[in-house]
Amino acid sequence: MRNIKYTDSAQFQCLEHLREAFMDLYLVHCGIEHCQPSQSIGPSFRDEYIIHFVLEGKGSYTVGGITYFLSSGQMFLITPGEEVRYGADADEPWTYAWIGFNGIRAASTLRNCGFSKQSYVLPFKKQDALVEHISNILTSSQLSLSNDLKRNAYLLLFSFLVDNYNCIFGQTHKNGDIRYDYGSSVYVEQAIDYIKWNHSRGINVTDIADYIGISRTYLNHVFQKELGISSQKFLMDFRLHKAASLLISSDLPVTEVSAEVEYDDSLAFSKAFKKKFGLSPKNYRTHKETMERFSAKQPSTNELLDVANP
Repeated sequence: MRNIKYTDSAQFQCLEHLREAFMDLYLVHCGIEHCQPSQSIGPSFRDEYIIHFVLEGKGSYTVGGITYFLSSGQMFLITPGEEVRYGADADEPWTYAWIGFNGIRAASTLRNCGFSKQSYVLPFKKQDALVEHISNILTSSQLSLSNDLKRNAYLLLFSFLVDNYNCIFGQTHKNGDIRYDYGSSVYVEQAIDYIKWNHSRGINVTDIADYIGISRTYLNHVFQKELGISSQKFLMDFRLHKAASLLISSDLPVTEVSAEVEYDDSLAFSKAFKKKFGLSPKNYRTHKETMERFSAKQPSTNELLDVANP
């Protein structure tokens, strides 16, 4: 078995190669890293569970063919045996803390923290307390029974995560309703990011709600509250605006533009497009091209001033 390794530098703190001293839930490694721009890891597989907590900056996480774009206040889960890739943003590279663990109770503990196959990414609160716990683990780096017990005791940070889940996503009342306490604008922002990057994958409102980790009903509620439209209408409008952009910026036939925005039926696409913009896709393209040519032939404001003031 490898000896415990402790690394401590300005950019990177890590404690790894820990012994499996406890069966229920045991620590494998943890650390804090200030990543460089575009610094990435993967594709790779892990044998243990790992939760990364984004403390500052931005980055992305890809699992199961889906890419999540994250920022401060979000955490993401890596599960054993799944191929993953993650990396820091080029302009605002993230700083994150992480904790790797395993044990008989690992999967059930994660479920109580709100993670699932549909929810690899969740928001988190109490950042200061979480960083304090991980820092305490890092300072208990010497190989001794006392430090083994200390490190395992600090795994009580999972109690924060369970409380975090109950606080953010609400408690179930007797009538079956859920009280959601997290800002609705956060859910809308996450939904829009997901739509931007996955609209061509045939996603629907249920997929969006599952990605965020809330119900479809509540997703519609927050869209109505923040934007005044349903999540379904937003998704449809987004696809139609994307189609309008493709009609102008490319020479793709209307049938291919229809397919690009996930309309299998080009006739249904044309009807929806005309209802939205008042013109058929073909006429929209012709109209825009005509307007651009017309604008190009018009004299500029400076040219008109020159004529008026010879």
